[in-house]
Amino acid sequence: MRTVLRRPDFRLLFVALLASMAAESMLLLALAIWVKDLTGSDGLAGATIFAIIAPMMLAPLIGWVVDRYRRRPFFVVANLGTALLLSPLFAVRDRADVWIIYVVAACYGLSYLTLHATLSGLLRQLVPSELLADANGALQTVRQGLRLGGPLAGAALYATVGGWLLTSLAMTGFVVAAAVVGLLRVTERPPAAAALRWPAELGAGLRHLTHEAALRRALLGYGLGSLVMGFTESLIFAYVDQGLRRDAAFVGVLIAVQGIGGLVGGLLSSTVVRRVGELGALAVGVTLFGPAALILAWPDLRLGVLALLLAGLSLPLTMVGLTTLVQRRTPPGLLGRVTAASEALVSGPQAVSIGAGALLVGVFDYRLLFVLVGVVTTAAGLWLWRGRRLTPPVPPKQPVPPTTPPVARIPAPRRPLPDPTADRLPGR
Repeated sequence: MRTVLRRPDFRLLFVALLASMAAESMLLLALAIWVKDLTGSDGLAGATIFAIIAPMMLAPLIGWVVDRYRRRPFFVVANLGTALLLSPLFAVRDRADVWIIYVVAACYGLSYLTLHATLSGLLRQLVPSELLADANGALQTVRQGLRLGGPLAGAALYATVGGWLLTSLAMTGFVVAAAVVGLLRVTERPPAAAALRWPAELGAGLRHLTHEAALRRALLGYGLGSLVMGFTESLIFAYVDQGLRRDAAFVGVLIAVQGIGGLVGGLLSSTVVRRVGELGALAVGVTLFGPAALILAWPDLRLGVLALLLAGLSLPLTMVGLTTLVQRRTPPGLLGRVTAASEALVSGPQAVSIGAGALLVGVFDYRLLFVLVGVVTTAAGLWLWRGRRLTPPVPPKQPVPPTTPPVARIPAPRRPLPDPTADRLPGR
């Protein structure tokens, strides 16, 4: 990780993403708490996350648009657009305005997909292939580390001041990210003209994912786990409310605990990728989510801390494994569509899962649902582990030892041959 941070271009991008990720970490949980506070419903609070993920169905269109433009200027414009779309939150006053939060959440989901697809291509241009896992690991370390203070800060700001200050800070973070990326100097060629008709261009990302064996297995396994992982977005509110008997803002404390596990997972993720490959790292991440969910079926705060640490550890391993796999196995001109399509194939089942979880938590005991999540994710992780040989570990690039220039050898002076007539006497 230190190797990639020594690169000036990556450090500049790193600073920009630090600003936008800080805004995101404060905002997302606060939106769900905001809905919970206005409505009193665990299901409606979890549905906020559903609103963010639901627009992933438009991923092929978003990826196609991203691939038609140069990465750096498009990334700048997308950050500025994200800041602008948050502004309607200033109009939220009471329960009747909850629909505004949902609309903003849906627009943010589109923006997130756009930024993620653009960032993947930008990283591919800035960082050599052997350092992609380190770059993704560094970004995930920051993202998960921000869970330590970001959600708590967002919840505290909302509780003490209200949503207006939270919205202002989030908008500022995305504007700063746009300004810093604008300073980045990247030599980019204009995207190649479309070789196929636009329907075929839209589906190019999906075709690549289905034809590449490692990507196909990764998305099938992770998609299976995502079918139930989304339950936890609503279950965590029920766990805090019904199990721990605390108010909704305490969810921010648990997310901060999850951030500690995520920080450790981010630091270890590049090492795990080098040891077991991208698919192996993805398998470890999905599998760890299983015991975390099973532990949460028992409402005890000490066990809950352990479960959230395991869940936090699993997230960066999952994301770094999948992201690095997509970046290494995809041609640069197709990376926007493939990244967006892979995000949709994972987030689509997760969106269904979040929606189902928001309904099921009102019908079934949340502890039973946590058990279901644990069993399914463990099975999905083990199936992914069986296919880890599709992505063998890539050893780090070894430095070439300096070669010693050959020393020029000066030939010794040749001794003259003896004259055969030198020892003959005259007249002989």
